Amino acid sequence: MTAALRWEEHVQRAAHPLAYPAIRSARRRPVVRVPRVGVVVSDAAIARDVLLDLDHFSKVGPGAPSDLWTPVLGPSVLLNMEGAEHAALRRTLGPLFSPRAVRQLVSAGADDDGVLPDLTRRLAAGEVVDLAAVVTAQAGAVICGMVGLPPTDHAVRSAMTAARTITGMVRLHRHGLTRSQVTRAREVLERLTTPARAAYRAGDPATVPGRMRDLGLSEREAMGAVGAFVLTGTETIQSFVPRLVAIAHDTAWTARLLGPDAELRRRAVEEGLRVTVPTPAMLRSVRSATSVAGVPVAAGDRVVIATVNCCRAAGGFDPDRPVDPAVRHLWFGAGPHFCLGMPLAMAQVDAVLDALAAAATDGRVPVVGRRRAERGVLVPAYRTLELRLEEDAA
Repeated sequence: MTAALRWEEHVQRAAHPLAYPAIRSARRRPVVRVPRVGVVVSDAAIARDVLLDLDHFSKVGPGAPSDLWTPVLGPSVLLNMEGAEHAALRRTLGPLFSPRAVRQLVSAGADDDGVLPDLTRRLAAGEVVDLAAVVTAQAGAVICGMVGLPPTDHAVRSAMTAARTITGMVRLHRHGLTRSQVTRAREVLERLTTPARAAYRAGDPATVPGRMRDLGLSEREAMGAVGAFVLTGTETIQSFVPRLVAIAHDTAWTARLLGPDAELRRRAVEEGLRVTVPTPAMLRSVRSATSVAGVPVAAGDRVVIATVNCCRAAGGFDPDRPVDPAVRHLWFGAGPHFCLGMPLAMAQVDAVLDALAAAATDGRVPVVGRRRAERGVLVPAYRTLELRLEEDAA
């Protein structure tokens, strides 16, 4: 096993010490029923078929995302909707992720006094910088933009703490949250969305909640959407960028990742997403009796799409490898539930890489020093990933 994969294994196991080994042990067969977990799918083509089969598989029902999020966010937040209502809400929310809207959100951390220019300056000055902390601050600034808060240091820290308090309750081996966890999650989310509610009522189109009102969303729908975007999007970005930079370091790809070739960067980012799989598993509930690659399933059964198995079957990090069409973008889903926030996620990734590239001059590149995996989180991540500039030895 390469150094890159060893570290990835460590990060995954730190986040999910029980569920991750269980899911990985199922990868030897394309579909297998695992007690207390569900029917686990580890083949990308079969997984895509399940995601596209809306007649038999749903995000609503026993063991599906609705079990996790409906008690916290309410019944109408894309994560727990299907059919015409889901399509209509998705169309309504689409303008929030237009190129212009995405640029406005991401720019919160890119002002001269923002966290990303500060990252560039500190690295260029020879300092050791914790990339995990920087990306957390950037993600927090985006949360502040979504809920209508100015991105002050206190607001950013509070927003990230609130989001991680809720997502940290989720465990892959449990179908839902306990009653006490639901109560706690609602309390935290209410504090997080209080400024969003005020922004919605003010109707200021300069804020995301204000734009939601202009787009025709009710206050309840808008608050649910804000909560869903915050909970599902921020940890993904916080997780991915440090892991991508670590993999690039471990595979001698840093100079190419941060170089001027935009197509090469795109391929490296896509391959990084395939290897890290920011969404390690996706859940579906069986709507009516059918079979998954010959394995019979009944209404109410839980299907666990082991995205980490599907995507990592091709091997280690290699941006020059041809991409299997069944795997492409599978970590963002497929069909009508394909990740609506992907443009925002990719813009955040590019913003951080641009800041690193601006520091990587005169043949120097960011080199990874001390690193520590985060424990007990929903999305596997580094708690610490220290960088400093050194001459490129590749």
